[in-house]
Amino acid sequence: MKKLGLIAGGGALPIEIAEHCQRSGRPLFVIRLKGFASAGLEPYAGAEVGLAELGKCLKALRRAKCEAICLAGQVARPDFATLMPDLRGLRILPAAIAAARRGDDALLRMLVGEFEKEGFAVEGAHEVIDDLGLPAGPLGGVAPAPEHQNDITRALEAARAIGRLDAGQAAVVCRGLVLALEAAEGTDALLARVAKLPEALRGKPDAPEGVLAKAPKPIQETRVDLPTIGPATVEAVARAGLAGIVGEAGKLLVLEREAVIGLADELGVFILGVEP
Repeated sequence: MKKLGLIAGGGALPIEIAEHCQRSGRPLFVIRLKGFASAGLEPYAGAEVGLAELGKCLKALRRAKCEAICLAGQVARPDFATLMPDLRGLRILPAAIAAARRGDDALLRMLVGEFEKEGFAVEGAHEVIDDLGLPAGPLGGVAPAPEHQNDITRALEAARAIGRLDAGQAAVVCRGLVLALEAAEGTDALLARVAKLPEALRGKPDAPEGVLAKAPKPIQETRVDLPTIGPATVEAVARAGLAGIVGEAGKLLVLEREAVIGLADELGVFILGVEP
């Protein structure tokens, strides 16, 4: 079993990966990205590394005898002018800036390539935890009704369309009308926007209509930045008066799965995995 170097940003995903490694007995070393990683990762063996300190990161991973790495968690796009790179980080900074101009996915692919050049195997979160992906069919006890099918299809089409532009991963559709598309603000802010729309355009908590779809970008490096949902997503969908969530089976990560299923069943929100 290869020792895993978890390069951790914010949110619940890195913690879930660390807990899984601890339960399964997989050796783990955590690179906590300064200013982003959760305090919940502090009990694990690791090191704190700045966003542009690539040399320090590689040295720590090698010293810990890591053979594989996993990049997981939320990291805001940096202001490159304010970064404090070490020598190794300075070497890739021009390429990172050029990649970032092409979009987040280009930047992530470049970073993955740097770790692979250094001899590390790169694993996606869904490869580290093999049951993290959304299965095909309904997840939990709530299934979509036939009248939701058109919104499901159209929302997935819209999410894939913005993915082709490397703009975002999520879209909301209600009664065939595209209500919102995700950009840099993220899914939580997207759903907050939908919740503020007139009820004539969307459903209501006591009469839900409409669908949130999340889909990976067609050119996406699937080992990093797959779309994700968690309990907060389910709550926000219900607050916005939407009926459900849809994603591609195996390509949408479900964090805190038991909590997500329990909350979705309680709130009457369907979660559906469709074959890509």
